Amino acid sequence: MILAKNNIKPTTICEIGCGAGEILNQLHSAFPDYSNFVGYDISENAIDLAQNRTKDRLKFIKGDLLLDPSSKFDLLLTIDVFEHIEDYIGFLRKCREKAEYKIFHIPLDMTVQKVLRTDVLKDARQNVGHLHYFTKETALATLVDSGYEIVDSFYTPWGFELAQKTLLKKIFQLPFRLFYNINPDLAVRIMGGSSLIVLAK
Repeated sequence: MILAKNNIKPTTICEIGCGAGEILNQLHSAFPDYSNFVGYDISENAIDLAQNRTKDRLKFIKGDLLLDPSSKFDLLLTIDVFEHIEDYIGFLRKCREKAEYKIFHIPLDMTVQKVLRTDVLKDARQNVGHLHYFTKETALATLVDSGYEIVDSFYTPWGFELAQKTLLKKIFQLPFRLFYNINPDLAVRIMGGSSLIVLAK
């Protein structure tokens, strides 16, 4: 995990756009002794689902953390969030003030095969709500331009999971795995199949 790798032990952890709260619920289990967790989401339906996971040291709030000037944390999580936000640079700059460390998980939609298959990017916009599309390089540059210092980053290759699905996706998964093992950057740039996790200050 990126926190253990960088010897970071936060005592307060917050997630913006927590959805149903499962990420914080998993972290709560992983850090049983010392961390307190809070999730924010502006969706009432999401918070209603998340409340089922409320327990000691874990709570959920319907609202916008960025509108609460008094709330600050050791670690802020934004998992698959800022690609949905119209003013994503403004959002990122406001997030900087909320915690010493931040973890971002960023879909890497801008790949060669997705550019060639224009329906894929269109689907990401219409059905998933992605307003912005990133490569590894533009994602990291976006964070730097927003005032962040990059501490660490690596791919989360969800493409390896395709073997559990249709035959066509199984066929796709084999060359992707081989290509990824040889040259991860080039494999992701051409074929996709990964998101980027980033630890920043």
